[in-house]
Amino acid sequence: MKTFTLDEAQSLLPVLESLLKRAVEGRRSAETVESSLNGLAQQIYLSGGMRVNSANVARQRAEMEEHLKQVRESIAEIDAIGVQVKDLDSGLLDFPCRVDDEVVLLCWRMGELAIEHWHTVEGGFQSRQPVDERFRRRAASGGRPN
Repeated sequence: MKTFTLDEAQSLLPVLESLLKRAVEGRRSAETVESSLNGLAQQIYLSGGMRVNSANVARQRAEMEEHLKQVRESIAEIDAIGVQVKDLDSGLLDFPCRVDDEVVLLCWRMGELAIEHWHTVEGGFQSRQPVDERFRRRAASGGRPN
């Protein structure tokens, strides 16, 4: 497992935020198309059947799949960097980090200006704590090889 120093994780935020926004936008777009298709299905059901422009429906399904592909690709890119997507809706990311011979997770949520919190692997978002000197000291000394 790749681990990051606080500085390394911080330097990745612009790229990660861009990938997260792309994933969130793709998911929202897919949900909009899905809602439209579900509305059509409901209309067909309630009317007992109707003529449907099948080419239009096929186009909408293809559009929805393209949006979902955008989501999958964005998440895969984040994962390939070694960062964990914890909650796409809130843009919550965790960065494995080694501190005091223990792996913990630096925690960042889209909209935050910097990585200022961490939590244990078991703890999760609710148990996050402010980044302290142990993280800054490691960054100042150049950290240890991963």
